[in-house]
Amino acid sequence: MNPNEQKLSYPWGDELPQPGSAVAVADGLRWIRMPLPFALDHINLWLLRDQIDGREGWTIVDCGVSRDEVKALWEQVFDSVFDGLPVLRVIVTHMHPDHIGLAYWLCDKWQAPLWMTMTDYAVARLWSRPAVGGVTAGGPNGQSAVDHFTRHGLNDPQAQEQIRQRSNYYPGLVPDVPARFCRIMDGDRISIGGRDWRVIVGYGHAPEHASLYCDTLQVLISGDMVLPRISTNVSVFDYEPDGNPLPLYLNSLRAYDGLPEGALVLPSHGRPFRGLHERIAQQHGHHAERLAEVMDACGAPMSAADIVPVMFKRKLDVHQLTFAMGEALAHLHALYFEGKLERATGADGVIRFKRK
Repeated sequence: MNPNEQKLSYPWGDELPQPGSAVAVADGLRWIRMPLPFALDHINLWLLRDQIDGREGWTIVDCGVSRDEVKALWEQVFDSVFDGLPVLRVIVTHMHPDHIGLAYWLCDKWQAPLWMTMTDYAVARLWSRPAVGGVTAGGPNGQSAVDHFTRHGLNDPQAQEQIRQRSNYYPGLVPDVPARFCRIMDGDRISIGGRDWRVIVGYGHAPEHASLYCDTLQVLISGDMVLPRISTNVSVFDYEPDGNPLPLYLNSLRAYDGLPEGALVLPSHGRPFRGLHERIAQQHGHHAERLAEVMDACGAPMSAADIVPVMFKRKLDVHQLTFAMGEALAHLHALYFEGKLERATGADGVIRFKRK
């Protein structure tokens, strides 16, 4: 456990839900985990006892990726955890594959509606379309991503080819999205099991990420906005090449200012913890350090590819590299749009940044 983790409290210690089973974390709220095919090998999902229009059942928050083994684990959960009750609705915090991947299957199986923000729903619908001729509808893979990263200095042919071959990465994990949904917005209050859950929308990590907070339980389902061990990925990708997501993310964290420090945080990755404001302060400190590193490195013209080893000192696989490139560029853009860096495109077509 690193020093920052030691400043947080983990009520369940090292206990984790076993495959196909659940751990109770609050009254009417259970925690399950599903595997992911990445270095980040799991996602936490949440089951809430509910009643809608007189029907007893469950609300699910987030779904896991579309894989047969994940479906099989869900079937075990239905049998061992659901007490014979149906799924009444599926809430998705945002459009990343590990969160929305199986929404189509869950919603169809249980004839349950999908609830999520409009922007993330629309993006997921768009991105779930298969690539045509290696061209994706969006996402950090395929030829458009190769072109984007090449402009920012990624000149390794092997990495370029691997990214090009991943043109169906998103639809491979999210093969479909329900044709209808129920829109949720910042400040909405959703009654789940007789308790109000307030929607807190954040930006920077996803287009319109929804967290859920219940004041009665003092529980925050934080999605990816607040994680206990790793920093939330904040990236600039080809579909918004001049985006400036880092300030959006950091400013979004202010929405949690009024929540109690002792609130139980249920993150999408890692373990449930207490110490919300400590962890948010750590995130601000982390990005301040990364921005200082990037600023210092830009005494000479630097591309995003040049910045990756400055920010990431470990070996990266191609999946991690796409996010590392995006995150390096997010830090460069934050400094550029703040007026601290200038940028220019060289004769080689590569965009580089330099201190003013």
